[in-house]
Amino acid sequence: MHFNTILGIWLLIFFEEVSSEGESSCRLQDKFITRGLMKDGDVVLGGLFIVHFRTTLLNNSLQTKPEEVRCREFNLRGLRWVQTMIFTIDEINRDPDLLPNTTLGYKIVDSCDVSSEALKGAFEILNGGERASSHAICSGFPSVPIIIGDAGSSRSAAVSRILELFDIPLISYFASCACLSDRTNYPTFFRTVPSDAVQIKALLRLVNYFKWNWIGVVAVDSDYGRFAIQSLAEEIWNSNVCIAYTEFISSGGASDRMSKIVDTIKQSSAKVIILVCGESDTFALIKELRKRNITNLQLVASEAWVTSSLIWTKESQDILTGTIGFGIRKAEIPGLREFLVNFHPSTSPDNPFVEELWEEVFGCKIRPSDRTSEQNESQFSTKLCTGTEDLNLTQNVYTDVSQLRVSYNVYKAVYAVAYALHNLQSCINGKGPFINNSCGQRSNIIPWQLLHYLKEVKFMNKFGEEVSFDSNGDPIASYDLINWQRSADGSVKFVKVGFYDTALPEGEKLVLDERIIVWHEHQNLVPVSVCNDNCPTGTRKATRRGEPICCFDCLPCADGEISNKTDSIECMKCSLDDWSNDNRNECIPKENEYVSFQDGIGIALTVTSLLGACITVAVAAVFLHFINTPIVKANNLELSFLLLMSLILCFLCSIAFIGQPSPWSCMVRHTVFGISFALCISCILSKTLVVLMAFKSTLPGNDVMKWFGPKQQRTIVFLSTLIQLIICVLWLVISPPVPAKNTRYQSAKVILECSLGSSIAFCCVFGYIGLLACFCLMLAFLARALPDKFNEAKFITFSMLTFFAVWLTFIPAYVSTHGKYTVAVEVFAILTSSFGLLICIFTPKCYIILLKPEENTRKHLTAK
Repeated sequence: MHFNTILGIWLLIFFEEVSSEGESSCRLQDKFITRGLMKDGDVVLGGLFIVHFRTTLLNNSLQTKPEEVRCREFNLRGLRWVQTMIFTIDEINRDPDLLPNTTLGYKIVDSCDVSSEALKGAFEILNGGERASSHAICSGFPSVPIIIGDAGSSRSAAVSRILELFDIPLISYFASCACLSDRTNYPTFFRTVPSDAVQIKALLRLVNYFKWNWIGVVAVDSDYGRFAIQSLAEEIWNSNVCIAYTEFISSGGASDRMSKIVDTIKQSSAKVIILVCGESDTFALIKELRKRNITNLQLVASEAWVTSSLIWTKESQDILTGTIGFGIRKAEIPGLREFLVNFHPSTSPDNPFVEELWEEVFGCKIRPSDRTSEQNESQFSTKLCTGTEDLNLTQNVYTDVSQLRVSYNVYKAVYAVAYALHNLQSCINGKGPFINNSCGQRSNIIPWQLLHYLKEVKFMNKFGEEVSFDSNGDPIASYDLINWQRSADGSVKFVKVGFYDTALPEGEKLVLDERIIVWHEHQNLVPVSVCNDNCPTGTRKATRRGEPICCFDCLPCADGEISNKTDSIECMKCSLDDWSNDNRNECIPKENEYVSFQDGIGIALTVTSLLGACITVAVAAVFLHFINTPIVKANNLELSFLLLMSLILCFLCSIAFIGQPSPWSCMVRHTVFGISFALCISCILSKTLVVLMAFKSTLPGNDVMKWFGPKQQRTIVFLSTLIQLIICVLWLVISPPVPAKNTRYQSAKVILECSLGSSIAFCCVFGYIGLLACFCLMLAFLARALPDKFNEAKFITFSMLTFFAVWLTFIPAYVSTHGKYTVAVEVFAILTSSFGLLICIFTPKCYIILLKPEENTRKHLTAK
């Protein structure tokens, strides 16, 4: 049912309108039984305060008149707020300048921390209570133009909806729900406490500062709690914080519901809990946590209970120590403590709260009478008070003025009303803000006129703080950061460790001093509350499917990628010349890979190359020593030495393939290799032709040998080698081999190699050598069956077969290997083919020269 409909029904029940002689009048049907304080004045201010925390549960049958609601659990802190309002009104009345011709009065009612009682209290305040005649003429204006209260957001919202119908302002000193800033629903609401929207931003800034990204949230199931959770959910999108759970404490703190909340807290891995509730609900939760022996929690308090010492008990100390949260800005109000301690039954006999205060503080009864409030009898003694008790000698929540925060808000709220009245009464006719520039009524204050001046109020109080309201009725927001610390005597100390001020630039709003913070269990280290530990360098965060973003896995960066920060979302790729180290947290230069003279392969190839060259030199020395023997002279001595020289070049050119590639080594290695082998094969080809032609010339009438004399043989070698030389020169001129870095096959290493430059030129060089070898093999094969006992063509055939076998095997091996092993395969093929030619052609001759000298005769060599 709509709220206004309910309100209309209530008003119909409460009043009965009658018509008598054309004059409208209304009479009081009944009156609410409320408890409060009243003092007459020219302008009476209403007040709603929570002097009690609870009401007794009534079992109304709706068949008889409902029983009187009884309040219980006396609130010393709430009584201090009441006394602060009275003190402030007295202070204003003594000020000759602020309201010189006006005396303020008050009518204060106990709302008992329940919305229904707050509504009853509001009706009681507006209708004048016992002073209202049962047959009074309805004047159309309430007896109170403004109300200070209430402490709770839900109660303030309910009361404000009633007051807005009559344009009566409501100034709350502790209702912080962000919902109350909605001018559409609460056009007459003001407050001196910052909105929860600001508090939530401050709490998130605090949580982010300490890197608590996995938190639990417990809130009271009311407008205050639910709108705080809504604001938290909206703000949390812009942060790195995740909520592990959200639980609501039902009104009255039902034990079964509280048990389920504690079960959730116990099962969760979140070690930081934000409590957005009042002190009574917080106390009930702490009591249940203590009962279940759950003490390893870091509590973050909302402003509703961050300075409530009522929660601090001997049993709850180990849970509450280290609590941190934002509290309302405090002030030291001169004279307030003296006013509080002068409160005495003898001076305030009509005060309904004095008896309960004495029972709470001194444990005695002022008089043996039935109290209207149900107290826990076990807490108090049955002895009677002597009347000599002195509040000044006690230390309790009521007399403690060291943390005047909510009390200071009450102080500011009353002064805001006083300054609004001052501006209204200082108005000059003709310059007023209303119709025809008129001013408001000075003697009979009309609420909507006072509402206008309240919106415009702006003043600097004696504490140097500017008091004003924005367009939503909210004050300038600032908080103190409070840390709960245990003192030597076991009491709690509320230590200011920082502040949050919305007037400061972004990024500087939160200021704190970590050095003076005492954490839970007296730790000096900041508590940790994360779903997962931070991902170390070398890893990246990977969210888990179906879980909050704060719960993630830490995956190692892939090869070639690094993360040098904790909790990296992505890994960064290293440059082409760099690679990730083993820890994946730094890019280091890639290892250069090539066949060096220092590694095993390079040493083995170098030694083999030099050994081949030395053996070839030794063969040449043998030939030179036995130069006049028939076997050396046979088949062109000059070609034999030229062939040996070319083989030396073949062995030595392989050394150019070893070592770090440079422009010169790249050009030399393939060109020298090509020319050396072309010279070598050309010599063999020429020798093969000589053998074949020599046999043909022995036939009758055949003088072909005259065309293959020494001159022609040198020409064949020269021309054959010249063609290869031309190919190599064109290769070097057009597109020479150059050093290159190859990362295609090994990402972690840079293969230093020689780029061919021109693949066509490379194929031409190899192809030409192959072509010469094919001719040589073909001719040697034709001459293999010559009748000479020493047939050199047969050995040339073997050497060419070895040559082809090596290079045909080289091709697949070359293609299938990568890195420095490609070069090693190529060098191995050069050395193997060179040894094959050397052994097949020269070993038989050296064998005869050195071991069978008796066969080194012309007769023996030409024998059939």
